Amino acid sequence: MSVPAKPLNRLRQMWSEGRPAFGAIATIPSVQMVQIMARSLDWIIVDLEHGPIGLTEAHAMIAATTGTPCTPLVRIAANEPWLAKAPMDIGAFGINFPMITNRAEAEKAVRSVRYPPRGDRLWGPFHAPFRWGQSMPDYMASADDEMICMVTIEHVEAVNRIDEIMATPGIDVAVIGPGDLATSINKRGQMDDPELLELVARAEAGILRSGVPIGGVARTADQANALIDRGYRAIALGFDWSLFQRGIMAAFDGIRR
Repeated sequence: MSVPAKPLNRLRQMWSEGRPAFGAIATIPSVQMVQIMARSLDWIIVDLEHGPIGLTEAHAMIAATTGTPCTPLVRIAANEPWLAKAPMDIGAFGINFPMITNRAEAEKAVRSVRYPPRGDRLWGPFHAPFRWGQSMPDYMASADDEMICMVTIEHVEAVNRIDEIMATPGIDVAVIGPGDLATSINKRGQMDDPELLELVARAEAGILRSGVPIGGVARTADQANALIDRGYRAIALGFDWSLFQRGIMAAFDGIRR
């Protein structure tokens, strides 16, 4: 007999209660790093887009969140159903789809995380029920409703089409990616550029109008508090490497060298 999860997907519960959830992006293929972060964070995105993590490492990292309040998500390299399939089958609670620029791409992402007739996901979640704490029948009954479809708004074309994207049924959270958004307007690394900030504001307004939870990046406590005040519900505090780097710098703070 299966034991019911309590709750099954904690992020959905937090967002339904209007509470912000704090997380980070894991780019280092390390179970130990995830074990440390998962004790303090609400969610972790295992990055299969830019880092050296493979599926074997991702599986171990997802499993390392078991017994913690942390919800494991996976970012894939492109908006392709076959790239989303395996991460879900090894236990991810959601998929982060990069570079969504129009409604057709948003619909493709949504359908990737749900089984027919609601979507195009293929069957084969051999290892997911173990992380979800369910039997296979229970997993199949709950997967469509519990799996998170996270889309990233990170291109100027996406901002221009933000209303059509956010009108897509089935998007669970939309996050603004300032890094690639800046790159799309040839302002690489210029995070305080006025043109970039204007695009971020337009994307933010469109997502908030839709009622879908909004996510973003905060490099400081002041930035995080400002995002919370503006209605953000998924706040990335950094990457594993950047949090580690900041911790080392803080350890040296005040030491004469």
